[in-house]
Amino acid sequence: MRIYSCTCGAPLFIDNTQCTSCGRAAGWCESCEGMAGFDTGAAGDWTCATCGTAARPCANYSGPGVCNRTVRADDPQTLCRLCGLNDTVPNLEVDGNRDRWARLEAAKRRLIYTLDLLGLPYGTDTTPPLRFSFLGDGELAGHWVGAETDQVLTGHAEGLITVNIREADDAAREQVRVDMGEAHRTLIGHLRHEIGHYYWDLLIRGRTGAEQDFATAFGDPNDPPYDVALDRHYADGPPPDWEGWHVSAYATMHPWEDWAETFALWLAMAGVLDTAQSLGIVHGPALQDTATMVEQYRRLGLAMNELTREMGLLDFAPVVITPAIEAKLKSVDWLMRGAAVPARDQDAPGQMFPVGS
Repeated sequence: MRIYSCTCGAPLFIDNTQCTSCGRAAGWCESCEGMAGFDTGAAGDWTCATCGTAARPCANYSGPGVCNRTVRADDPQTLCRLCGLNDTVPNLEVDGNRDRWARLEAAKRRLIYTLDLLGLPYGTDTTPPLRFSFLGDGELAGHWVGAETDQVLTGHAEGLITVNIREADDAAREQVRVDMGEAHRTLIGHLRHEIGHYYWDLLIRGRTGAEQDFATAFGDPNDPPYDVALDRHYADGPPPDWEGWHVSAYATMHPWEDWAETFALWLAMAGVLDTAQSLGIVHGPALQDTATMVEQYRRLGLAMNELTREMGLLDFAPVVITPAIEAKLKSVDWLMRGAAVPARDQDAPGQMFPVGS
């Protein structure tokens, strides 16, 4: 995640709504393709202090306050392009849902930032179109709802990523993390996993060559069928030597989940290395190839793990990247590199992905 600057020279971070130095309103400028300070007029008109573009805050910025992006003044849409991807949003009449939604949108901003950084395709014009549904139990508008209950299940189906908003409650999520034995369970982690399923549908499903490459790297998704694999996983658990071959215990359940978990790690590594590069901690083309990416992440993870342990926190980088896991990461990297298009901002200091290499 790149660190931006207000025109007054103070740093701006991706979640800022105000410059803490000069007091300007802050938000994402579509013309600058980055965070910027805005001068606001008496009539509510906004002008980017960096590029001078006339803009207005996204309706979810000026309204419920869960967004901090802007829309160009001549754009007929009231929602920014990220909020425009929402299919269902939480019921704001439920106490606490606004704050939960805000946390989900913050995670989504980081997800989309990384997709844009890497030049990966997504949106409403892809097949399947990418959409998001954030809702709680009892709100039956979601596509992932338990057959016999009103429990909303976090998952992906035909381009729609559904997240149960209880995941935005830290205490509830931590309890599930402990019960499931997961090293990390975060909102951004959920989104990275589910977007991995989206890219499987977008770039692999129905494409003979891609499906063959996938089966070679991750296994045959039809043997056993998904429902059989799911029942077996929850009955027997992962194999005893899973750490050498998979990034998580859940990845052992089925090749589709192995792909999604590996993809989530690959995307997390890209985001972490971009942030570290922006801060001057990592130098050079961190995503030049899989080996470079893994080596840079391994060095950074070693230092960060020791720092977080010193503070009594969870490991920053809990996955040991073995040769087998690195081979799977290389498979993900190869496919996504081939799908990448030129980044939205070729001059951005955070641009690391060598498209076409």
